[in-house]
Amino acid sequence: MPETAVIEHQATSEHVIHCFDTLECHFDGVRGPRPVFQDAYCPLFVTWKKRMGGRATDEPHLRGCIGTLEPKDLHSALGEYTLISALRDRRFNPIERKELAGLECTVSLLTNFERQLGWSDWEVGTHGMIIDFEDPTSGRPLSATYLPEIAHQQGWTKQECIDSLMQKAGYYGKVTDALRNTIKLTRYQSSLHTLSYQEYIAMKESN
Repeated sequence: MPETAVIEHQATSEHVIHCFDTLECHFDGVRGPRPVFQDAYCPLFVTWKKRMGGRATDEPHLRGCIGTLEPKDLHSALGEYTLISALRDRRFNPIERKELAGLECTVSLLTNFERQLGWSDWEVGTHGMIIDFEDPTSGRPLSATYLPEIAHQQGWTKQECIDSLMQKAGYYGKVTDALRNTIKLTRYQSSLHTLSYQEYIAMKESN
């Protein structure tokens, strides 16, 4: 299996602050902020979660997660995907201003893509993966991805993660070893940074 490479792009607090600034500007009806971080060209995801009980110890629940596996100019794409993930993730209602205090935001910058691997050629907690395979009944091509932190957060084995990812791709039939072995897997790594809204406000007030 190929060796794990060094992360090329590092997510920082500046990226997450930009996301919160962008969302607040949207609610205020004003133009979004100018980026103060170094530009880069990479795939990215923006994830929003909300603490439902209002306490710091409450487990946050997903409120939106959308990104792109195609490299994008970070200066323009981060603000774009901030709003897409917050307002246009079809799994959830759009985030509202009144939810801000309970939100946390994570920026993931993706790098080190390695293609044409087998379904198990990745490490839990290190790699995200993209799977491509065909529905054995219809022949329809299917594809889906999980970010590197998902398998670890869910407590999945590699097989459990891949089987879940196949369902995410739209396959609901029986998963066999033979079908898993037809998967073409791309693995990648990410650098991520997370801030709660309270941490965001504290950093803004300290600057």
